Amino acid sequence: MRLLLALLLPWLQFFTIGRPFAGIFCLILQLTLIGWIPAAIWSVYALSQYKTDQKIKKAVAGR
Repeated sequence: MRLLLALLLPWLQFFTIGRPFAGIFCLILQLTLIGWIPAAIWSVYALSQYKTDQKIKKAVAGR
């Protein structure tokens, strides 16, 4: 679900992972039609990093 959100509304996805300043910057970028594609790519990349960070935290907490 977050991946779809990252593609359609990249700025909103940043708020769901706790990065509000990146979300505001991404919204400004997304307001230009040329910036929509880089914003979506950035959002998907940030989402993958967030998922990786969550897996690492879970693995460290499980020790």
